[in-house]
Amino acid sequence: MIPLPSPRPDQPAPLAPTNWWKRWWRKLPPSRQDRFATLAPLLSVLLFLSAIVVAITYLRFEEIEREQEAVTRDVEYAQQRLRLRLLERQEQLMRLARDVDNKEISNEEFEFQVESLISQFPELLAISWVDARRTVVASYASPSAPPHLVRLPGSTLAPNETDGSFDLARDLRQPIYSRPLGEEPRNATLMLQVPLSEQGRFAGTVMGEYSVDGLMRFGIPPEVMARYAVALLDDRGQVLAGSLQAPNDVLRQLPWSDQPLEHEVAVSPVGNGLILKAQGYRTSKDIVGSGFFWVIGALSALTVWMLLGTWRHTRRRVQAQQALVAETNFRRAMENSMLTGMRALDMQGRITYVNPAFCSMTGWSEGELVGRTAPFPYWPEDDHDQLNARLEDELHGRTTSGGFEVRVQRRDGSIFDARMYVSPLIDPKGHQTGWMTSMTDITEPKRIREELSASYERFTTVLESLDSAVSVAPLGSDEMLFANKMYRLWFGLRGQGHRHLVDLAGTQPTPSPDNGDAVDAFAGMPTDTLTEAGAENAEVFVKELDRWLEVRTRYLTWVDGRLAQMVIASDITPRRNAEEQAARQAERAQTASRLITMGEMASSVAHELNQPLTAISNYCNGMISRVQEDRITQDELLGALEKTARQAQRAGQIIQRIRAFVKRSEPNPTPSDVSLMVSNAIELADIELRRQQVRLTPYVAARLPSLLVDPILIEQVLINLLKNAGEAIAQAGRPSGERHVELRVGPKRHDNQDVVEFAVRDSGSGVPDEMIERIYEAFYSTKSEGMGIGLKLCRSIVESHHGRIQVQNIYNGAEVVGCCFSFWIPVVSRLRPEGSIDSPSAQSSTDIERAR
Repeated sequence: MIPLPSPRPDQPAPLAPTNWWKRWWRKLPPSRQDRFATLAPLLSVLLFLSAIVVAITYLRFEEIEREQEAVTRDVEYAQQRLRLRLLERQEQLMRLARDVDNKEISNEEFEFQVESLISQFPELLAISWVDARRTVVASYASPSAPPHLVRLPGSTLAPNETDGSFDLARDLRQPIYSRPLGEEPRNATLMLQVPLSEQGRFAGTVMGEYSVDGLMRFGIPPEVMARYAVALLDDRGQVLAGSLQAPNDVLRQLPWSDQPLEHEVAVSPVGNGLILKAQGYRTSKDIVGSGFFWVIGALSALTVWMLLGTWRHTRRRVQAQQALVAETNFRRAMENSMLTGMRALDMQGRITYVNPAFCSMTGWSEGELVGRTAPFPYWPEDDHDQLNARLEDELHGRTTSGGFEVRVQRRDGSIFDARMYVSPLIDPKGHQTGWMTSMTDITEPKRIREELSASYERFTTVLESLDSAVSVAPLGSDEMLFANKMYRLWFGLRGQGHRHLVDLAGTQPTPSPDNGDAVDAFAGMPTDTLTEAGAENAEVFVKELDRWLEVRTRYLTWVDGRLAQMVIASDITPRRNAEEQAARQAERAQTASRLITMGEMASSVAHELNQPLTAISNYCNGMISRVQEDRITQDELLGALEKTARQAQRAGQIIQRIRAFVKRSEPNPTPSDVSLMVSNAIELADIELRRQQVRLTPYVAARLPSLLVDPILIEQVLINLLKNAGEAIAQAGRPSGERHVELRVGPKRHDNQDVVEFAVRDSGSGVPDEMIERIYEAFYSTKSEGMGIGLKLCRSIVESHHGRIQVQNIYNGAEVVGCCFSFWIPVVSRLRPEGSIDSPSAQSSTDIERAR
């Protein structure tokens, strides 16, 4: 034996595992020891349960794998048996095909041999001899075959009956199996095409038809059928024969149940068109092994639950202690950081608690205040009696919820204003043990409130000095919330004046009549702050004051939260008078312009009237001379008188048109026909244009809508533009072939609205570029004898009808070859016909609409 070396005296002896564990455990803090003491049993139970689960799972997987191998082996065996049976039938059909190729058998012998085969092998349903043209030469079907497989000699096969297998056998010259055929999957058949040849040419096929169900019953070994749920499927997964429904199939769909073992393989030589599939029947599990597993699992789960419950209870107790400490620290920190002073009194009026904010406000420390009784050191000497009475009320519960205001004296002698709120101090048992008082320094808020009061007085002074009436009233009420001096001067203190102004302006929502289903007129009105709401303006005439007022309304939220309406009414009577005087001056200017226009056209009008008058004179003189000579018949006399009457009518129409144009009339917007206005204007302007040897060419679109305009004013604009065009051509000195004016009237689209555009194009010299911006100014003219008011009036007339007028030179390259004046009138006008009434204010004053 070799002696072991003895340890050296200077080396420490190695620690035993038990000693090492004890030293490590003692070094841990108590909280860590408690945690390990709780987690160690839990971990050991979990490890034990995990080991059992792994072992049982491993054994179960091995069992399933062995069963899967058995299923695969048996399915492959069944497929081989089925394959050998198909190959045997295929070999018999091929021998029959060779006899047909060698012409060793006749049709009767063919049918005899086929009948023998079908009776010997039940899976065969029919065998047919088909030539190259798909004509059945001979055929025999089993008595159990369906009717569509019974083929008579001489009948022809349809292309879709063979599913392409006939053509494939012809092309490949080898036996071909078709896909399972048939409308019903359970009655599907399988077709085998064995090709025939004659001197190297395709001569048809020997077609054998199998029952898929027969192949299943006679081709699959019985021992496989007994152990498994076997079925034949097509390439789409449809069950053609057999069944895949294993016992307890419903229970097997549960998530914790095992899925059935299965295996599938394609049937050779058919291919993927026919698939053999088998599902293994699952045997019941070992009740003893399963019961043992569940008992161990239940005991382990119970142990884990109890350990977790103990651990959770311990953690909750520790958390409750920590929460209590945190809550205490939080409340202490909140009391120390709050700016409101807190003071607690017992039932005898002794101070039992003050917070740091109270001490900071008064300047006295907590030790100096706790335990003191009245009078307290922070009471001013002059207020002792008042504060003693307050304290008595406080101790007897006679305080208001709004608090009370007192004066407090600091330790340095300074005094500040404070507001105190008193509430009972209740202990956890529900008994009152004293009174809690909160104190807030209100020196600064009181100063701000006084400044706001002074600001309100200044604001009220400003409103009282306004020359406009300002009033505020709630919606749907005659109550006045505010009215300045001017409102009181006009309407007094009553709210009817406010309501009357709102009604005249048409901005007050009207409640619906009383009925059970009526909706509140104020439904949907805003109830929050309305600082973004815009004001609404209206000009109304108040009979009681004999004044025109501009009324502006605005919704606002009053100080108490109610929705109110503010009305500001300003006196605009002088402005309205000035506007009416300006309107009268404009009417006079328009009338003067028409008179000036007719004065300028006087010679042309005289020449135009001279023609019918001369014709009348000639007709009368001729009739007189012929009557005197008795050389006129009654028919000739009547004809001459009719011609005289027509000439007189023509002269009267010219004079009537001139009188209608130059007469002074009030503006009267009426629905007017565009074509009629254009023809009336052309009738007067064409006289002047013909005198200046200018040709007028009008183009008026058909089916133009009527316009709500004053026809006399629109005709005045057209006559002025046509007359100016003729004068521009005459001033440019154009030759007779180039002296023409074109008038176009048609529908257009301007500023996203439908309009009717009037355009006058001349062949003059145009308007200089530097004068285009000034031609609409009053008393500015490009003609030496012009007054400069024609285009100014034209622009005013067009814009009063909410239209626009513009001028544009016409260029031919860089040369100006004419000018185009155009204006348009909207089809949907904002004007109202004379005398229309659509608001309450119009009913109260007949002049309000015309003034607008």
